[in-house]
Amino acid sequence: MVPEINNINEIVSNFRIEGSFSSSSVIGSGHINDSYLITTKPDSAPDYVLQRINHQIFKDITGLMKNVLIVTRHIESKITSGDPAAKGLSALQLILTNENKYYYKDEEGNFWRLYNFLSGAKSYDIVDSPLMAYEGGRAFGLFQYLTADIPGESLSETIPHFHDIIIRLQTFRNIVKQNPMNRVKDVFTEIDFVEQRAEEMQTILRLGESGEIPVRVTHNDTKFNNILFDENNKAICIVDLDTVMPGYVLYDFGDAIRTGANSAAEDENDLSKVNIDLDLFEAYTRGFLSVASRFLNKTEKEYLAFSAKFMTFIIGLRFLTDHIDGDHYFRINFENHNLQRARAQFRLLESMEANFAIMKEIVRRNG
Repeated sequence: MVPEINNINEIVSNFRIEGSFSSSSVIGSGHINDSYLITTKPDSAPDYVLQRINHQIFKDITGLMKNVLIVTRHIESKITSGDPAAKGLSALQLILTNENKYYYKDEEGNFWRLYNFLSGAKSYDIVDSPLMAYEGGRAFGLFQYLTADIPGESLSETIPHFHDIIIRLQTFRNIVKQNPMNRVKDVFTEIDFVEQRAEEMQTILRLGESGEIPVRVTHNDTKFNNILFDENNKAICIVDLDTVMPGYVLYDFGDAIRTGANSAAEDENDLSKVNIDLDLFEAYTRGFLSVASRFLNKTEKEYLAFSAKFMTFIIGLRFLTDHIDGDHYFRINFENHNLQRARAQFRLLESMEANFAIMKEIVRRNG
């Protein structure tokens, strides 16, 4: 659970806000950072979103915030310049501190940042209609399209080897061997599931190393709840930019499908409810390719369906690794939460495997 903070008023006072602090409340359902809605007075003053950045995970706060600033300013410039592709979007803006920085470090060593609050915007953890899935796909397609002219070398790698399957598998195998919490005895089935697919899941990395797919500016955490929608359920903004860095577009598409076309929650306990929803997959793919087909190459399109399998696998692998290691990375809300998450991801992957031919045909038809 996101903790309540007693001195939020004091923290906010370090930023150049309009109006004065009125109240705070916990918002969001992210695994990593803590987020709070900051309301101000008088009523005419804007509200804000305060976030505590998890510096245990993000070691290079300066590099991370540089990435966020580059991307938010770039997209804002596309909006204000009247770029047709940016029509209807809203800009995410960082608020300066009193010391002209874009983050504040408190006496306890915590790092804080403040964004403008987009009034009326909402997010969804589960996609419940093809129309919503289409909007989600179009939103992330637009994000990558609008940032395609940012030089990749201008961005820092906020988490080195974030989706590097070789590194993830090595880490997983080391943790299994160490078995620090004596949990391996309860997850033999899940370990075998990983090892059966380990070789196939190195495909995207090999495509990148061979130059068949290019490095692009990618979001790297394209869960559906990182899209903000307006009152008409039109996508207006992409948030949670901590992992924006150079990467492969397949990672972004695959992770979006993992959540956006999942018939259940990411941590669903009843595995019978977890399946790939092909109607949502088709709608998301159609929305994504309505924009992304302008810049994707043939190989990227060919492996879009596979990328959904890959990202479901690697996230499940990370959940399982964290469970075996003692839950140090992802925030858990109850005992064995990461194991429950891993099992849900592996069940979703099985559903994708059963429907893979159909998924590939949907991509081909819409690409």
